Order: sequence, then C-alpha cells, then structure tokens
Amino acid sequence: MSGIIGKKVGMTSIFSADGRNVACTLIEAGPCVVTQVKNLESDGYNAVQLAFGERKEKNTPKPLIGHFKKAGTTPKQKVVEFRDFRVEFEGQVDLGKTVEAGQVFVEGDFVDAIGTSKGKGFQGVVKRHGFGGVGGATHGQHNRQRHPGSIGACSWPSRVFKGMRMAGRTGGDRVKVINLRVLKIYPEKHLLLVSGSVPGPKNSFVILEK
Repeated sequence: MSGIIGKKVGMTSIFSADGRNVACTLIEAGPCVVTQVKNLESDGYNAVQLAFGERKEKNTPKPLIGHFKKAGTTPKQKVVEFRDFRVEFEGQVDLGKTVEAGQVFVEGDFVDAIGTSKGKGFQGVVKRHGFGGVGGATHGQHNRQRHPGSIGACSWPSRVFKGMRMAGRTGGDRVKVINLRVLKIYPEKHLLLVSGSVPGPKNSFVILEK
C-alpha cells in the first residue's frame, strides 16, 4: 500500500462543478524522505520507511541520528512504514530519495486518512456514547438527566460485564477515515485538498494511504 505522511493545515470548503458546497481538508503532504527500504531477503517483506517534518538534532536520540545520517538526511519528526510500497514504485523509493504527493496521488483518487483524534478528557456517557439521559425532569428525577442509569443485573451475574459503556476518557485514539476523494493537488506547495474531515487538530500528523 502506497502513501505519504502529512500535516493537517485546516478545513475549508469549495464549490463543485454542479454547484454543491463541499467541505474539505487541506493537508501539507510531504515531501517525505525514504529512510529505509525493506525487502524479502533481509526482512521477510517489502516495505518503505518514510520520514517527514524537521526535528532538532539535540532533541533526537543518537540511534535515530545515525539512522537518518545513513539515509543522508536531517533528523525528522515522524517516521512511518508503508508495506509493499516498493512494488508499485520500483526505482523511485531508493534510500535517501524524496517522495512528493504528486508522485503518489492524482486528482480523483480515493485515500484513507489516519490520525489521532482530539482528546476531550474525562467525559460522561451522554457525550461519550450519545446516551439520552435518565427520563425527564417531571418523572421524579433530581439532577439525573445526564446520568447513565442502571449498569448491571441483580444476584446474577453480580458484576458488570466487560465492555459496558460508561463514562471515561474520550478521544486521543487512532482513527482511520476511508474513501476521501483527492479534490485538488498543489505540487509546488506540497498541498492536498481532500473531501470531508480528517481526524486530529490543526498541525497534527496525518498518514494518507492509497
């Protein structure tokens, strides 16, 4: 699966050819540097490791500094491995080469976006799971409109089953949104415009897979 690493710039909207207002996300996709190439002989599978985003050398572990120097590049922030990338891009993904969005995607492609959703801290069941709350205010309830209600049975099973939807920490999860259409590519600025929303806040890393 081929892909690229990017950074979410923000959301906007454009008008389609038939006059519809389409919500879309602007992503700074690449340029990424090939920092490792894996093959069947040495690693047991084909894969390409891409790196994106500049990082200060003083904040980079020494083993990673050596790893990046081997590829002839400066320390990077984000490193992602794409399996079977080499099969489709033979000769273009050698060690130290640069991969840009225009080489991987064309306008009209459908891509999958992977990112970390916004963290919202500890939330109740209404916000976390969409519960409706416990009844209305006229049915003997007192300050219980957003409570979860009963969570278990009686003498059997005398416990709460695993997976019960309850209050807890919300967000901060790895989320994959599939089938986003590439609406526009700006190769000189390394920007992609994709339809729909992409998980994560502004300036967060996003992995785009084709």
